[in-house]
Amino acid sequence: MTASIKLKRNGPQTAAHCLVLAHGAGAPMDSPFMEYFAKQLAQAGIRVVRFEFPYMAKRRETGKKSPPDRLPKLEASWLDVIGRVSGQRIVIGGKSMGGRVASLVADEAQVSGLVCLGYPFHPVGKPDRLRTEHLQDFKTPTLIVQGERDVFGNASEVPRYRLSDSVELCWVPDGDHSFKPRKSSGHTEAENLAMAAEAVTQFVRSL
Repeated sequence: MTASIKLKRNGPQTAAHCLVLAHGAGAPMDSPFMEYFAKQLAQAGIRVVRFEFPYMAKRRETGKKSPPDRLPKLEASWLDVIGRVSGQRIVIGGKSMGGRVASLVADEAQVSGLVCLGYPFHPVGKPDRLRTEHLQDFKTPTLIVQGERDVFGNASEVPRYRLSDSVELCWVPDGDHSFKPRKSSGHTEAENLAMAAEAVTQFVRSL
């Protein structure tokens, strides 16, 4: 598997921290969202590494859409990539599904931290199907950046969940799953993205 997973790197090779990011279920590692965070964090002096899960890499090659791989394959991909990144304090995470799968291997891999950019706490419209059991006794220092209106877990739902003390939440004002606010909110997408990037930067530097 190692040879098949290509890594995309940004930021200084000598950085004290390396943040490995995985994409969400529907968009690749070079989507505008992923590009923004990679470049902003790299400018802040953090080494950023991105990769694609096998199903997304295949989509890039064939042009044909396919559903995400099953969890065991996604988790194996994460562990494979973590094993290829060394020499720095490693923080892992990603957008939505990418961050969720990272959270499933973080304690096992003994990484320095976890960053989730929009965590899918539950499927859309199914708030009773929580994906939080493993986060209740989680050990890895974690930052979850979440839009207040996120349909996968909003600001009225998530505070009621039982989460480990190692998990810190940063709420993006009126943000959706990609942190975009409504025009009527008085907030802008650019402001929200910048706020999220700054929160991640400070969190990674604190580790």
